[in-house]
Amino acid sequence: MENSGVVLLGGAHGSLAVARSLGAQGIPVSYITHDSPLPGWSKFVNETISWPGPDHRDAIAFLLNAAEKHRLAGHLLIPAADPEVRLVSENVEALSRFYKIMLPPWDRLKWVCDKPLMYRRATELNLSIPRTYEIESGEQAKALDLVYPVILKPNMGGGPSHIAKAKVIRADDHDAFLAAYLEAAREIGAGNVIVQEQIPGGGESQFSYAALWHDGRPVADFTARRTRQYPVDFGYTSTFVEVVDEPELIKTSRTLLTSIQHTGLVEIEFKRDRRSNTFKLLDVNPRPWSWFGLCAAAGLDLGAMMFALYDGRKVTEASARTGAAWMYLARDAVAAATLVKRGQIGLSDYFRSFASVRAWATYSHADPRPGFIDLPLTAWRVLTKRILRG
Repeated sequence: MENSGVVLLGGAHGSLAVARSLGAQGIPVSYITHDSPLPGWSKFVNETISWPGPDHRDAIAFLLNAAEKHRLAGHLLIPAADPEVRLVSENVEALSRFYKIMLPPWDRLKWVCDKPLMYRRATELNLSIPRTYEIESGEQAKALDLVYPVILKPNMGGGPSHIAKAKVIRADDHDAFLAAYLEAAREIGAGNVIVQEQIPGGGESQFSYAALWHDGRPVADFTARRTRQYPVDFGYTSTFVEVVDEPELIKTSRTLLTSIQHTGLVEIEFKRDRRSNTFKLLDVNPRPWSWFGLCAAAGLDLGAMMFALYDGRKVTEASARTGAAWMYLARDAVAAATLVKRGQIGLSDYFRSFASVRAWATYSHADPRPGFIDLPLTAWRVLTKRILRG
């Protein structure tokens, strides 16, 4: 294909994994970011382009101009973070003048990205979800008699609000719930705060469906357990993920994605409720996810498959190797230390898990620089974004 290549829009570890997968095949990769510089340190990224971000009023104009200025016309545009996904999906028609896009338009995608709509669709399809409370105002929140603990989360990922950055906030009693709800409502609007039961369990109960879809049908898919996460109770990110065989998750996920005629990459998060031994739908991420590097390492290179479809080539059927694992070493060490201290795992269990690791979040022998810079970069981001900003 003339002038073929890939443009990664935003993201961090998932974007790095995609860049490595495609760059190793000689496919030109450009990275557009306003946030994490990590993927740009990869030797497989030809060019890093700074931009004002997906929430800027000129975001679409910037992308259209970049196609001409940086010779990106005809490239596959892959949004790799939540706000970027929405921006691209809402503007598929305009962006398709210059880029190739494998993502449904927003009138379809919103049914899995906007959590209230997603839970409504799941209920219509008879899929299991956590008990969810519909709250539209502070007055209604004050009067509710909830079963505690509950969790609060935003209707969509991304954004500068406290609840969006935290991803999940736990409340163990009415006073804590009301304070958290009112603060979140001020930030993102009362109707955009999701309040749910807390399903017992930590990372060992977290599972994912990962796949590439094309024109409403799965091209390749597999399931994984997000065994450890950081923080351990409500993970901001997975730290140890391993391929497992869970056919029920595949069936459920295919039902949901068929309903929107999905196309492109997708990860769907579930939690096993040990009280009923059912998988309950939590979240859908139609983009490269943090542990995307596990795909190629397990023998199912979804990034390469996606580019092959874009390039008009046939995709060869394959399956992921059960037991293959991915680790985010720095944060997994902290998560494991917490679990060992609680008596939830033994130190020997932690060290045994290294034997199954086939991919690391940042380090690669073929591309070592991002691995060396990730630790000081993470420390700098914590210092500047959390400590100095309070």
